[in-house]
Amino acid sequence: MKSILFAVLAMVAVVPLADAQSKWEVLPSWGDLPAGTTWGPASQASTTPDGQIVIFRREVPHFFVVSPEGKLVKSFGDSKYRLAHGIRVDREGFIWITDNTDNIVQKLSPDGKVLMTLGKAGSTGDNNSQELFDGPADVFVAANGDIFVADGYRNSRVVQFSKDGKFIKKIGGVKGTEPGQFNVPHSVVVDSTGRIIIADAENSRIQVFDASGKFLEQWTGFPAKPRGSLYLAADDTLYVSHVDSESISIMKNGKIIDSVTAVGLRPHGLTVDRQGNLYVTGPLTQMVKKIVKK
Repeated sequence: MKSILFAVLAMVAVVPLADAQSKWEVLPSWGDLPAGTTWGPASQASTTPDGQIVIFRREVPHFFVVSPEGKLVKSFGDSKYRLAHGIRVDREGFIWITDNTDNIVQKLSPDGKVLMTLGKAGSTGDNNSQELFDGPADVFVAANGDIFVADGYRNSRVVQFSKDGKFIKKIGGVKGTEPGQFNVPHSVVVDSTGRIIIADAENSRIQVFDASGKFLEQWTGFPAKPRGSLYLAADDTLYVSHVDSESISIMKNGKIIDSVTAVGLRPHGLTVDRQGNLYVTGPLTQMVKKIVKK
């Protein structure tokens, strides 16, 4: 009974602004790729400190670096990932990726040299493992260098490591619907106050924890499951992509303040450039689209 009451009191419903009118335009095409080159199964995207867009693809070359105008700057990455899934570029320009099938998280140099690997390729660890994963979906590097891994396709947790890859703690670890439990934690970010924000995809909610891992609240009422990506801007504006409804929710302080609809593909990946334009990727639709303010 106490757990039910706790869940009710802790729940914060996501309520869109009543008269919010989206001012976004989904460009019909973006990307001046070389002849014979296509986006292919583009899983995820991230923005570099100098404003380039890095696309993580499920075929070689795995990485496209593209200017905001759509010019392919370079491509690299011929070592085959079994299932390229998540990508983040940290504040120093290092690339972090997750391979959902091989159960690894890697830190790469800007040109693709492997600098660190968490997990072991082809090995699986349960929710109590401090070294292995089972279905890592996303990785996020906090301002202090700590690494957060959403280990969520087969496990049900987020794992925190030091910048050197040393295990610190896990959040969750039990599959379920109660506060602090997860059913496919698909994406994770850490805001400016140190709160850990996790897209609990199959539970159709976002869960929020303090820096110690204590549950604070949950946000619900989305147009579809947050089974896509979280992008956190410098001012803590949160962008949430929804694969099933082909839409993006834009949030501030736990409330939806705007939304982008009719994206035109299943937006699995999401990033934002320095001008506030959005870029979404769809590995199944094999498209990348740019979304700008009208």
